[in-house]
Amino acid sequence: MQKILLLNGPNLGILGKREPEVYGTATLADIEESVAKTVAGRGWQVVAFQSESEAELIHAIQDNYEAAGAIVNPGALMIAGWSLRDALANYPRPWIEVHLSNIWARESFRHESVLAPLATGLVAGLGADGYRLAAEALLARTAG
Repeated sequence: MQKILLLNGPNLGILGKREPEVYGTATLADIEESVAKTVAGRGWQVVAFQSESEAELIHAIQDNYEAAGAIVNPGALMIAGWSLRDALANYPRPWIEVHLSNIWARESFRHESVLAPLATGLVAGLGADGYRLAAEALLARTAG
């Protein structure tokens, strides 16, 4: 069975409680379930991983090279996660960067991602729906 990596960085484990006016009320479990439903028709499973640690996120990437692709919400690591960037540069599959909020409508320090130039695509500002849309995009861009 093919799998898709769903990777979430710092502070995303508390979704639903964390600034719901910015990040919405969906929990990370809700998002994982939505992505799983989206890819189930292809017979894929979701390997979900969330960590506050950049090192653990890197290990998750390296341990899942065989996945069909990845959805990555790096959280604030988008700003200066250079080690995460290096790991994603070596990731052999398509991956899509996702942000719940519209990062360009927020503080200026959030306007540039060090990861985005490497991504297959980027979805921002659509809340939890962004993950589902990223999953649909990966389905369209991968075989099997």
